[in-house]
Amino acid sequence: MTKADIVEKVASGTGLTKLETEAIIEGFLSTVIQSLRDGKGIEIRGFGSFRVKKKNARFARNPRTGEKVYVEEHFAPVFKFSKDFKGAVDRGMKDNES
Repeated sequence: MTKADIVEKVASGTGLTKLETEAIIEGFLSTVIQSLRDGKGIEIRGFGSFRVKKKNARFARNPRTGEKVYVEEHFAPVFKFSKDFKGAVDRGMKDNES
């Protein structure tokens, strides 16, 4: 599913125009990115939480050549799904199998 698909689905479910819905979704995504850039986590109950995790500097291997490569310290966004989210996906997948 693409962002355009999400916009279409939300627009049809809310009665908002696609243009209004796209602005809302863009605003949400921009807010998430800006909050993580500022070092703030985001928690959406029943959905999950976004946060930034510090990755220490280390040596890794290039899988193609086997050459050792130095990877500098960096920060990576991570998302942790809520228990409710995981349960809903699990139930949905099991229902689809039947």
